[in-house]
Amino acid sequence: MSDIETRSRPRWIRPMEPRSPDEVHRQATPLELFFDLVFVVAIAQAASALHHGVAEGHAVESLVSYGIVFFAVWWAWMNFTWFASGYDNGDVPYRIFVFIQMTGALIMASGVEPLFLHHDFSVTVFGYVVMRVANVTQYLRAAYADPVHRPATLRYAIGIGLAQVGWVLMLFLPPQWQLRYFILGVIIELLVPIWAKRASPTAWHADHIRERYGLFNIIVLGETILSTSMAIQTVSNEGILNASLITTIAGSLLIAYSMWWLYFYQPADHLVESLHDALIWGYGHFFIYSATAAVGAGLAVVIDQITHHAEISTVGAGLAVALPVSVYVFSLWILHEHPNAEHFIDRLLHPIIMVLILLTPFTGQAVLLTGILLVFLVAVRLVRHLE
Repeated sequence: MSDIETRSRPRWIRPMEPRSPDEVHRQATPLELFFDLVFVVAIAQAASALHHGVAEGHAVESLVSYGIVFFAVWWAWMNFTWFASGYDNGDVPYRIFVFIQMTGALIMASGVEPLFLHHDFSVTVFGYVVMRVANVTQYLRAAYADPVHRPATLRYAIGIGLAQVGWVLMLFLPPQWQLRYFILGVIIELLVPIWAKRASPTAWHADHIRERYGLFNIIVLGETILSTSMAIQTVSNEGILNASLITTIAGSLLIAYSMWWLYFYQPADHLVESLHDALIWGYGHFFIYSATAAVGAGLAVVIDQITHHAEISTVGAGLAVALPVSVYVFSLWILHEHPNAEHFIDRLLHPIIMVLILLTPFTGQAVLLTGILLVFLVAVRLVRHLE
């Protein structure tokens, strides 16, 4: 009986043994897609809070809070994805612990507003700890069933567990110390996988990892689509139809479609061949994902500014779009283009487009011109890819 047939049969408990990295037709499971769907809620809350914070003139404070929330969302998602790539056995306990992680994500989402408005970490930390403690339990199961990789899985369990103790202790610090402590906690969290994999790298499936990252990118792009829909709805419900809204809608669509195209126009097979490359590629997606969601928030700010619902200038609203789009373009260049760039176009095109995008807010048509620049970048990339 094949491995796929075995996993498709309902079983209460199975040993959490490693899955083969050479497994054929390895795809995202319905549970993984459900997991992503729940995380959309947390991302939407963070993007919405960023939108309102920037629109009300609190850009710096909102960006700090957004970075904190998005790190928690991204890091919990990434750790689950890599664990599932190696150990998803589909039994009942595995699914229950995944549900617990999803519940933690929902709790964390409910803490976004207190964090943005009052710098209150308590609900966000509680939701994050719920997610990570469930992850620790999964690693302990893997350590019990997989003696070959036990040193690594035990290190994961110990490192993640101690990090959660640290996050809880952070809540008892004075507010002025919490942000500094947060930075230290992030460093510790990032070092745990590096420390664990030095013991005995756990199994992972390259095709599965690439698919999971691509699917999550599509989900995050939904924030940009949502903002475009808001602009169209404004025209429909309020009867406001002017040149600025029309160009914003057109530019939003060009931005969303181009961001998708730039990410998926060529396979990422050569980028995730070794564990070292895969980790760099995976960590680098923090900037891709956070920038993508921030683009959606920025587009919402532009709509508010056009309809006189924002306390921000036209240039400021344009920067709310141009800055995250530039981060997205630069991050894709670093992760996808730069590693194998041979021609000067491949080495310089993305940085040049990034600089031009950063200038668009000073033209009064940041969204439309940013969309046009991204379409140009897509066209050049396609031509270069076909050569």
